[in-house]
Order: sequence, then structure tokens, then C-alpha cells
Amino acid sequence: MEFRDGSASNEHQEVHKSAIEGAHHLSVSSLRISPKSSRSPNSPRSPRSPSSPSVPKSPRSAIIPKSPRSPSVPKSPRSPTVHGKGSPLKNDRHSHSLIDGRPKKGGSGGKGTWGGLLDVDDNYFIDPNDPNYDSSEECEHSDVRKSTEEFEEYKKKATIIVEEYFATDDVASTSNELRELGKPGYSYYFVKKLVSMAMDRHDKEKEMAAALLSALYADVISPPQVYKGFSKLVKSADDLIVDIPDTVDVLALFIARAVVDDILPPAFLTKELVSSPEDSKGVEVLKRADKGYLSAPLHADFIERRWGGSKNKTVEDVKARINNLLIEYVVSDDQKEACRCINDLKVPFFHHEIVKRALIMAMERRQAEGRLLDLLKEAAEEGLINSSQISKGFGRMIDTVEDLSLDIPNAKAILQSLISKAASEGWLCASSLKSLSLEPEKQALDVSEARIFKMNAQSIIQEYFLSADISEVNSCLESENKTCSAELNAIFVKKLITLAMDRKNREKEMASVLLSSLCFPADDVVNGFVMLIESADDTALDNPVVVEDLAMFLARAEVDEVLAPQHLEEIGSQSLGSESIGSKVLKMARSLLKARLSGERILRCWGGGGSSRPGWAVEDVKDKIGKLLEEFESGGDIREACRCIKELGMPFFHHEVVKKALVTTMEKKNERLWGLLEECYGSGLITMNQMSKGFGRVAESLDDLALDVPDANKQFTHYVERAKIAGWLDSSFCLSR
Repeated sequence: MEFRDGSASNEHQEVHKSAIEGAHHLSVSSLRISPKSSRSPNSPRSPRSPSSPSVPKSPRSAIIPKSPRSPSVPKSPRSPTVHGKGSPLKNDRHSHSLIDGRPKKGGSGGKGTWGGLLDVDDNYFIDPNDPNYDSSEECEHSDVRKSTEEFEEYKKKATIIVEEYFATDDVASTSNELRELGKPGYSYYFVKKLVSMAMDRHDKEKEMAAALLSALYADVISPPQVYKGFSKLVKSADDLIVDIPDTVDVLALFIARAVVDDILPPAFLTKELVSSPEDSKGVEVLKRADKGYLSAPLHADFIERRWGGSKNKTVEDVKARINNLLIEYVVSDDQKEACRCINDLKVPFFHHEIVKRALIMAMERRQAEGRLLDLLKEAAEEGLINSSQISKGFGRMIDTVEDLSLDIPNAKAILQSLISKAASEGWLCASSLKSLSLEPEKQALDVSEARIFKMNAQSIIQEYFLSADISEVNSCLESENKTCSAELNAIFVKKLITLAMDRKNREKEMASVLLSSLCFPADDVVNGFVMLIESADDTALDNPVVVEDLAMFLARAEVDEVLAPQHLEEIGSQSLGSESIGSKVLKMARSLLKARLSGERILRCWGGGGSSRPGWAVEDVKDKIGKLLEEFESGGDIREACRCIKELGMPFFHHEVVKKALVTTMEKKNERLWGLLEECYGSGLITMNQMSKGFGRVAESLDDLALDVPDANKQFTHYVERAKIAGWLDSSFCLSR
């Protein structure tokens, strides 16, 4: 409406003020109070009519006194103003109220509005007097909130502990703080935080982090929590690489170090590789750890010293500390302190030196023998020294016993006594050691006897190349070598490979298959290869590719598990000069074994299967074995299963049949596959050697198998005893892993 020169009547001013107050109270624009306010600019209008219709005054507007301000007093731009007749604001449709009634940003606000659909006040709480009150809902909300708060508090404290450790390098203090912090279920976060923070720092902090994890393992942080922590790190590799460009290499080295320090099982790499997306950085990390670090020669020492070592220990320093701790133990007889000192060395890959020095000391100081054996037994049972390090220590003693005999006249007899005691107490697997003969050295083989055997061996091998009958070869060898002479076995190995090298790939493949089926002692095979390498210079005159052929036979023997990797080193130690053909053979064999997918390539180098047909890939063979066992278990014929196993043409790989059958029997508690193994052994299809290898592989994977089969250890012990009774396994087969 128009107010000319402040001459509006009191009645009109009251009506105008009432309209404004009503708009403020209802949060509605004054222009929408009545349809009349939305008229067109050309509609007739009485100068005395109000801008709003006659609306009953609200009680509030009825008691508000008149504004003391005169209409002529200037007002704010947003308040209703007096407009002249030609004012452009005369017909303005916008509200002139001081209150903006529009909703807030997001459409869920504004005075007098309902708010957002799911908005909850900050002071929201569950009212017990509410008819819809549910006590369990309040309990759940409380538990979740409490758990979240606890975890957030743990994360803050864990970060502080890590920062303090990097500043002080105090393992004991950090261990106590973490123990006081409690919450063992959150320990995986501490592992993740420690490693991720160390990854972004210098080598010193990386080494400190690795040393701390090794110290806390099993004592403060449980093995499953360590496993989970590294699993989280692998999954977050894509995020870590944003801030740490060399995440793949550094995290791979941390994982490799954890495996070397025995705080992560080697199976971690395989399991995480399966569960990780193929295009993730985590897969790159796992592959780098496996192929780049753990597969390298002497990887343990390299990984241990990659970041300089926390104490920059040398081999001589460690040997001196080992010697000192053993001397102190003999004097004090404090097993707990000795075990603590062994753990503080932080060299789990070098524990075989502890075993070796303890045995030497026991042989030199007979009165301390009992104490030293008790220490080794305690360390083995507590898992401080693993079974492979125990065996390696005893193996080194067997290798050096001849030299010890110069200072200790009856060294062989004493060492044999120590081996027997350790084996009887169950902490040494005697079957994994070389034979230690107490008899004096036998006289050299008679020349005429050797000549006759060579002639007969040549005939046996030539017939085998025609018939491919392995069982016939075994029976002929038993009649020709009734005393199982090691020298004659070595001569046969040399003759077999020499004749095969002069023939086609078919005969070479047949020679490798026969070698893996003869079950000769590894030492006899080693001696056979040593003889071959010694005569390689002469053989090269007739066979120009003798280096390639011998290297392939040597590599194939390792792939077929006829020889172990340490046997290759043993052969190398007996080779001649660095420029000899023998050295070239060993160098080429090592390069073949280091190549990518070396096992599959070497198995197929001559066609595979001992025939002219293409050879199977290892994964294909495993797949075929799995399918034939599955078919037999579901009701297949036992004769058909045996025929399929024989048709694989890989008798040196029958340990895979034993392993898969035994694992399936333990998982499904169905002994139908056990009956198949009985038939295979009874018919000579699977030899005792392959049975031992199969059971041994299951023993090595028991820890992983126990995750799916809780009573795996109990079942395996039961089946081992049954196999021994049935004659499948030698009575010396040991369950220790």
C-alpha cells in the first residue's frame, strides 16, 4: 500500500504491522498471505485499501504496542519503506520481511521448517520411557561406540609408542609399554603402523622395526596378529605407494625379512597372492619378495644385512658370542638365560652353528654332555631352533668328523652316540642325516670286479632303452650288485648318463626317469656325477655338447629330487679349476635352475614321460592327479585309477599322488583313497621312496593344513604309524618338521 508523506492513518499502520508480525510468526512471505497480493500491475487499486486483506489479528499482534518510530524515520533496506507513486518497488513481489523464510543450504533447514528426513539432534538419546524403547538397541549402540572409541585410543597410543621407540631404540621399554597398553586383539595395527612408519624413514629405522617385531613375536604379539598385520600392509600397498614411491621394494623386503626371522610362514606369500587382486600393488610386493629376495642364493644373510643390521654383526662376532654363551651355560647351568641369549642373537638362519659348537663342546668335555644336550632339546621344543637348523648342525658335524678324529680319537663313536640320544628323545630326525659308518674304510673295489660290472651294466642299460622296463632293471641290478656297493652304484650312474648323452632325446629322458626310480642313496648319485665331471674333458672329444648335456642332467636330478641343492654345492667343491669343463657344467646347471619356471622347463627339456610324446607341464600333472583321485573317491574303479597313474609316465612325481590322497583323506575322513595307496604300493606302482617323499611333504605343510583340519596333527600321526606297520615307510621316518 502507499503511504504519502507519512499521512497514513493509525488504523492503516496497525493493519500493516499486523501483517508483518503474522509473516514473522508463520515464516510465510507476506505476498502469499492472500491471492489478492499476487495481482497484476494493471489491476485497479484504491489508494486507501491496505496491501493485505482483512486478516484477523493474532493475539500476539493485538498486544504489541505501536512502534515508537515515526513513518518518516529512515528504515533499513529490507524493511517496508514508503514508496512514491512511481516507485519501481511498488509492485515488488519479494518479501520485505527481516526474516529470510527460505530453507537452509541442502533443503533441510530454516526456522519453522521440519528439517531433513534423517536429521537427529545433537542431544539425541534413547528414552527408556518411550513406548518403542528397546533395551537391546541401547546396548548395541553403547558397545559399538565403546569399541570404536577404544580402537581410536589404541591407534593414538600405538603411534606414540612407535615414535618413542625410533627415538630411543629401547626394545625392552617398548615391549613393556605395549604389554601395559593391553588390547592384544588390536596388535595387528601396531605391526602395520610400525612397518608403515619405518618404510618412510632411513635404513636405521627399518632395521629397528624388523628387530622389534622379531623380539615381540609370540611373547607380546601373537603369531596370528603378526600375520594379520602384514596382510593389512599388503592390502594397503596401493595407498602406501602414494606417499612412499618405493613401497613395492621396501615392503617386499620387510616381508622377506619376516620370513627369514621365522615370524611369518613362507605360505603367507602363496595365500596372500591368491586373495589379492591381480592388478594391485600387493601382488607386485609378494612377487618381489618371493622371486627377488627369498629365491636368491644365500638370501638369508643378504636380507639380514640389507639395512646394515642393528649391531652390524659379522660372522666372526656371532661365532664368538655363541662360544661365550655356551661356556657360560656349562658353568651356570641356567637354561632360561642361555635361551634368552640365543634369542638375542637374532640370527635364526645361523642357529646350526650353535648346534655344531654345542656338539663339539660335548665331545671335548664329556662331563658337560648331558647339560648341552638338554639345552639343545629345550631350544628345539620351544621352537627357538627349528628342525632344519638342528639337522643342518648335525650334518655339518658328520662332514667334519674325520678332522675331529685327529684331536678326539673316538670322535665317530661319540658323535653316533649323540645322534642316537637326540633321535630317541624326538628332537632330531636321524633319517635326514648322512650315514655315519663306524667301521674302518673298506678296501678299494677290485679292478676286475668293476670291469665285469661295467660290461653287464652297459647291457642292462641298452636293453632298457629298447624295452623301457624299469622293474627289469631293478631286478638285474639286485643280482649284479648283491652287496649294494656304493662304488658300483656310482659306476652305474656314470654309465647310464654317458650312454644316454650319445643318443637322442628319448633315451636321455628315459635315463632321467630311471635315475629317479632307482632309489640310490644321494651320496652314490653325487659320486656318479663327480666321476662324470672329472672325465668331462675326455668326453668332450667325442661329444662337443657335453657341457650342455651334463648340466641338464644335473639340473634334472635336482628337479626330480634325486639330489638336493646342497649336493650341487658338494659336487662343485670337488670340481677342478675355474676354467675346467666341470666348472662350466656346474655354472650352467645353476643358471638353468635359477631361470623363471625352471622346474617345468627342465622337466620338459627332452619331451617328458620317457617317450617321444610331448611332456606334461607340472601344473597339468597336478591337475590330472587331482581329477583322477576325485573321480576314484566318488566311486571309480581302483584298477582304472592305477592305470591312469601309470599312464602319467612320471614315476618320479608319484609323491604328489601320495600327498594329495593323504590330505584328502584327512580333510574328508574318507579312507577310500587310503585303499588306493595300499593297492599302488602293493603292485609296485608307488615305491617306498615316493611314499616317504609324499608323507614328508604333508608333514611340512601340517601347520597350514591345521587351519582347515583342527586335528590334522593327530590324524597324521595315526596314518604314519599305519604306514610303518604296512611297510610303506621306514621305521626311522620322523614326524618332526
